[in-house]
Amino acid sequence: MQKRQLTGRRPLLLAVGAGVTVAALAAGMTSAFAATVFSDDFTDGDTSGWSKSGGSWTVDGSGVLNQSNADSELARQFAGQTSWTNYSVQARVRPTSFGSSSALVGLAARSTSSTKMYRLALLGSGRAELQAVNGSSVTAIGSASLGIGAGTWYTVRIETSGSTIRGFVNGTQIAAGSNSLVGAGRIGLVTAYASGGFDDVVVDSSGGGTPTTPPPTTTPPPTTPPPTTPPPTTPPAGWPTPTGSQKVDATIPVSGTFDGGLKRYYGIGDGGQSESQDPMFELAAGATLRNVIIGAPAGDGVHCEGNCTLINVWWEDVGEDAATFRGGTTYTVDGGGARSASDKVFQHNGSGTVYIKNFRVENAGKLYRACGNCSTSYQRHVVIDNVIVRNTDAIAGINTNWGDTARFSRITIVGDPDRETSICVKYKGVPKGSEPTEIGEGADGVNCLYSPSDITYQ
Repeated sequence: MQKRQLTGRRPLLLAVGAGVTVAALAAGMTSAFAATVFSDDFTDGDTSGWSKSGGSWTVDGSGVLNQSNADSELARQFAGQTSWTNYSVQARVRPTSFGSSSALVGLAARSTSSTKMYRLALLGSGRAELQAVNGSSVTAIGSASLGIGAGTWYTVRIETSGSTIRGFVNGTQIAAGSNSLVGAGRIGLVTAYASGGFDDVVVDSSGGGTPTTPPPTTTPPPTTPPPTTPPPTTPPAGWPTPTGSQKVDATIPVSGTFDGGLKRYYGIGDGGQSESQDPMFELAAGATLRNVIIGAPAGDGVHCEGNCTLINVWWEDVGEDAATFRGGTTYTVDGGGARSASDKVFQHNGSGTVYIKNFRVENAGKLYRACGNCSTSYQRHVVIDNVIVRNTDAIAGINTNWGDTARFSRITIVGDPDRETSICVKYKGVPKGSEPTEIGEGADGVNCLYSPSDITYQ
């Protein structure tokens, strides 16, 4: 859930604004941020709102998030939005074991993927180092010898303002410099060949475009999808035959276009609905995934960290979710299909609009769900066109109190003579940690937008 302000927590700094002098910045002095946009102390006992990549993560009885696999090369938990620019992220961090002098437990800012970020690392050598990480390339912005040891809590903070990056440990600036590797991105908790605990995560923003409450519905919702590459013109008649199979042991990062040639990819997760499984594919902002068959186990399917396009992607047996749309404003699913999703197929956590067209869904709880209890409550929209639905409880679930909308056209529902499939289910969205309440269903001309002619039963 959205957490309480930490009692006695000192204001955090984002070094901007006319009232902050150059001398004050050089001395590492702090002033209040414009707003706290995210916080989590894990007292709700889970990692809802976070995205895991590697490692073994659990919340213990005292409300501490622990990563216990010291053999994991890179274990990460990410939260927030890829659009976050200038902000401060702070957490309490406790290394519990180091596998070597270069092993680390730390905090990340401006993460654009699982391997590109700014990182403040507490190292097994006893040093703290502020780093710019780009895959296997790690550039040290600055460091200090602090006698870092296992079993001790450290308050770690990263501040980003334009190209200026600063790192603090226990309130003291240990490094600062100018770096232009990334200009925006999510926060993260990280370990490498080490284990550790994390608590009291707080993000303060200076206004880098991070809404915390949805705006009122003052403009009409989208009516048609944006143009994409040439798609199928009708939903596919059947499921494709894989051209081959590839077992996947770690999340596949995608930037640009990944064309799988209709090969089956499988092997991540437990095949069930357990939370915080790793995704099979993680798409950077602007990426396209096409001609892929995702087999079981599929983990948490596909994560879109920004705007993304999925073309002719098939899920043979949905695990946690088929795809989660996280950090962008426009996401397109064009062609393909999904089946065996006991909960939902597409999870919409970020802002903006999801377009689903020329698709088929079978044996599912819902085709689409706008998150009703995420850390940040956005106004979300979905446009669903030319979709075949079979043995599915509901096509879309939205939160009307936040101004969500769902628009439907050319929907074909197969094998439902009693018309039990719900087209549009309405919920009351709530803060993280609570459960949304279902408050109704059906077309209303405001949030659920369709007419009888948009729905065909076969």
